[in-house]
Amino acid sequence: MERLVSNWYNHRALPESYICPPETRPGKLSIPSGDTIPVVNLGEALINPSNTILNVLRASQEFGFFQVVNHGVSEKVLNDTMNVVEEFFKMPMEEKASLYSEDPNKVCRLYTSNINYGTEKYHFWRDILKHHCHPLDDCIKLWPQKPTRYRDVIRTFTVEGKKLGLTILELLTEGLGLESGYFKKDLSEAMLLVANHYPPCPDPSLTLGLPKHCDPNLITILLQGHTFGLQVFKDGQWIGVQPLPNALVVNIGHQLRIVSNNKLKSAEHRAVTNSKVARTTVGLFISSSEDSIIEPAKSLTNAAQPPLYRAFRYKEFLSYYFSMMGDTELALQPFKLPFNQSVIS
Repeated sequence: MERLVSNWYNHRALPESYICPPETRPGKLSIPSGDTIPVVNLGEALINPSNTILNVLRASQEFGFFQVVNHGVSEKVLNDTMNVVEEFFKMPMEEKASLYSEDPNKVCRLYTSNINYGTEKYHFWRDILKHHCHPLDDCIKLWPQKPTRYRDVIRTFTVEGKKLGLTILELLTEGLGLESGYFKKDLSEAMLLVANHYPPCPDPSLTLGLPKHCDPNLITILLQGHTFGLQVFKDGQWIGVQPLPNALVVNIGHQLRIVSNNKLKSAEHRAVTNSKVARTTVGLFISSSEDSIIEPAKSLTNAAQPPLYRAFRYKEFLSYYFSMMGDTELALQPFKLPFNQSVIS
């Protein structure tokens, strides 16, 4: 419990164990403000659905990241969600102690830095609340009991967020030319909520809130609040994701990249810190059930475009992904088909 950054951050300088290797430090360079990820107005889908499909598809192909506005999740739901999660992290330590755990298999837990604090070479400047959301009626019983409205507020957010995620997946289904409903059922059955809290940092140039990585799941819906910190890696440089009022950030995960046979991009991203204010984000990670078979969609492969990945169970991928600490190419390598084998397929 004493390891939580929010428990000690304002009492000392940046500990040496939080200083990243020189090649991964964010430094003091400013991120170009003119470059940002696409913004898609989902409200236009009712008027011009083909244009909305094209915008979502292009953003997923070129960036792997985009923001959505007029997405159907109300401003009240977004504000209530952010407020109750911020309230959770501000609670006295003794009121959160029962949730703290370093066991990665616990359904609901509060921890710090990363999944393997005890073995990582250096730590990250964040505290994390993570819990499963499926099946909802079972999981909700294990969620935090304080703040008292946490369960009701987050239930609404997860239901609305899942609905939005499925809508975006269906737009991508149409854009890729897959059969309607391709991603329904077990391919998008599971969902995980991850709330990250980044306290003010004494030296943001030396540490990271989150390291460079791609998400392992299908698609992620992120409520990033009003404070800058999310960055996306594209064409050799970091692009800052500008917080927009009532927008949600969407990013493509490895599983969607694999199912699309690399037609969609799973983009590397990271979180930087700042010295002035705390930053809190709430992410919904929509993923396949652990026993789901993941493979390139048959309709997207042929002799000219052979499958680039072998079929595998999602739990096999997850296990390897976490053993590789999220390294993008290393995490995908055992699942790629050799060129000659993919041609024969």
